[in-house]
Amino acid sequence: MDALFEIDDRDVLGGWTGRWGRRRAASLSAPTTQGLRFGFYGRTSTAEFQDPVTSRAWQREMAEAVIAEHGVIRAEFFDVGCSRRVPWDQRREAAALLEQARSADRPFDAVVVGGEFERAFTDRQFDQVAGMLRRFGVRVWLPEAGGPVELDDPAHRVLMRVLAAQSQREVVRARHRTLAAMTAQTVEQGRFLGGRPPYGYRLADAGPHPNRAHAQWGRRLHRLDPDPVAAPHVRWIFAQRLAGCSVAGIARELNERGVPCPSAADPGRNRHRSGAGWNLRSVAVILANPRYTGRQVWSRQRSRPDGGGRRSRVSGWCPTSCPTSRW
Repeated sequence: MDALFEIDDRDVLGGWTGRWGRRRAASLSAPTTQGLRFGFYGRTSTAEFQDPVTSRAWQREMAEAVIAEHGVIRAEFFDVGCSRRVPWDQRREAAALLEQARSADRPFDAVVVGGEFERAFTDRQFDQVAGMLRRFGVRVWLPEAGGPVELDDPAHRVLMRVLAAQSQREVVRARHRTLAAMTAQTVEQGRFLGGRPPYGYRLADAGPHPNRAHAQWGRRLHRLDPDPVAAPHVRWIFAQRLAGCSVAGIARELNERGVPCPSAADPGRNRHRSGAGWNLRSVAVILANPRYTGRQVWSRQRSRPDGGGRRSRVSGWCPTSCPTSRW
């Protein structure tokens, strides 16, 4: 028999486990390879439909796995309720990270993104942010790269282009899925998708939520039904306008007849209005609202990020709509 097989199995196993144990103990007691200080960046899109605490936890766990044996996280920047499409300098935490990166006494040597590329960037954002941080001597670490992104490495450049395209594709797909779902819910189910019911309508129960989990939590569907008190006034407004009456004349006659204006009819939802009476604008808004003609409209007002990275309403209208049953 070959001499190799004459060695006692117990001696071989014992020697191997002993050497492995010594190497493991040495690796645990030794300092980190590079001893880098990292700034962790993470983000969650919403605070209402996502748990920021849970989201931050799993993103940080992934970031720590990427930098294992290379350093530790010394600073944290986590944006809550912020879309990935918002530029970094308009996100509260990301802007703070960039500001600290400019400082000579910054608390980090590199930035690690938690979770995935999409947590921090969309399409062309990475090149801009990574290039800026590079000028400050700060490199970006990504889970997809398994470490630092080398901007001069052709393979990494290709990887970043693929990730950017994938991020943009996901934005388009999410928008398409959302609009398609809202169209089906409105046209096929007659659901009201939220917002303040227009004057002349009231919210009516439309049955249990189709999602079993939501139904078990007691959530219900809603639809818009004509308000038996206010709906006749809306019909009269449209009839008068079709007959050639001026908007100002319609408002004047409504006040003379003592018809409560929208804010007076529903003061709970109109605390920001005086409820003093009908005016030219209140009548014009009703006449211009496509919902009265059987159109369901979403996202009518554009929005833009405010200084804190969140989005605020601005004037201007978007054309997104779909047909519903005529009022």
